[in-house]
Amino acid sequence: MGSVLSWNDSLHLADHVRDNGGVLVFTNGHFDLLHVGHLDYLEKARALGGALIVGVNGDGSSGRLKGSGRPLVPADERARLLAALQPVTAAVIFDDDTADRLIAALKPDIYVKGGDYRDKPLPERALVESYGGCVVLIDYLPGHSTSDLIRRVRALP
Repeated sequence: MGSVLSWNDSLHLADHVRDNGGVLVFTNGHFDLLHVGHLDYLEKARALGGALIVGVNGDGSSGRLKGSGRPLVPADERARLLAALQPVTAAVIFDDDTADRLIAALKPDIYVKGGDYRDKPLPERALVESYGGCVVLIDYLPGHSTSDLIRRVRALP
């Protein structure tokens, strides 16, 4: 089981992984209403390296990026749930709208995002590639998204 780490503790973990010859994988997102699609994505991300750190958008950035009424679950709870998942080494909350500052600090070997970024710009790509990191896009499990789940719940009588 992983941990929810402070920003500084996540940097120490990243250094520890690299110092021991491990491959650090990083992904980030809102992870509002965890579902099997998230688990599938995180399992695939973890399979790429020895440690997986998950950046969790804070409540402010989730609200700005996802809109009114989001997130449904507070950031500290989302981070705790993610850290409890087997593939996740650690979770860390960040409040920026992009993960650039956290990526610049962690310098993961592999940065993972969802396959929806095949057709749109990935804001963090240039940063990751600037220090020699690799970007990997992982396809989502079809039919499993938080937005779909919210629509189904709202449609209930």
